[in-house]
Amino acid sequence: MWRRQDYEPLMPLADALEALGSDGDMGSYGDEVALDTIVGSAARASDFDAAFRARRSMPRLADVRRKFDEGTFPPPLDLVRLGELHFVVDGHHRVAIARDRGWATLPARIRRICTVAFARCCLRVADLPAVTAERRFLEELPLPGDLRKSLRLDRPADWARLRDAALAWGYKRERIDETVFCCAHDLAAAWWADEVQPVARALREHQGGAAGEGDPSYLSDLQLFVVALAQRDGLGRLDWDNPANNEPDCCRPH
Repeated sequence: MWRRQDYEPLMPLADALEALGSDGDMGSYGDEVALDTIVGSAARASDFDAAFRARRSMPRLADVRRKFDEGTFPPPLDLVRLGELHFVVDGHHRVAIARDRGWATLPARIRRICTVAFARCCLRVADLPAVTAERRFLEELPLPGDLRKSLRLDRPADWARLRDAALAWGYKRERIDETVFCCAHDLAAAWWADEVQPVARALREHQGGAAGEGDPSYLSDLQLFVVALAQRDGLGRLDWDNPANNEPDCCRPH
């Protein structure tokens, strides 16, 4: 029996879609789905916790449990897939009993929806405010799709800081270098290649220096850039000391 202090809510599909941003319906298919990827519900998020334990008495659970005990294999679930996550449309009780019995997978009919921000397997309800900020960032600065799986910041304010920094970088390139960006996708890709990656590379090459929050050996390029950006802003500077190679202050000998 779960204790109230251990309770983690099941993620509502509508809340996840609002945070991540719907980017097109990719159709449906059948597959065997790992139960630990099922993290939410289309309409019954209040009836189960995140581990699919019932939050109230449900006669239907007893009926489904009996069928499992009789050896009746359950029919496919109806699920919606966002990134690496699945949400139940129909089959909540089957998921609850299967997880209670230690099953690893169940068959399912899956409708896949693409999202603006990538739905990582570790996403939880508490992460949705940060994901909302990430989605807003990507709507203005649409980084290439292959990068989006690696993007993660825990604080919404960091996404706002990045947005301002990226747009300021683009403005300066247009004014100083007379660079022409044909669209937001072009600006985002150039900012990543010419600003974010050089700063992250410099931090990794100088691991003996003070890298700020975290170890450069395991932080992502984006996380390293945010660390360097916060340090630069804290010094009241609007650009790196050496714009030629974007070397951050924390990499410089003192």
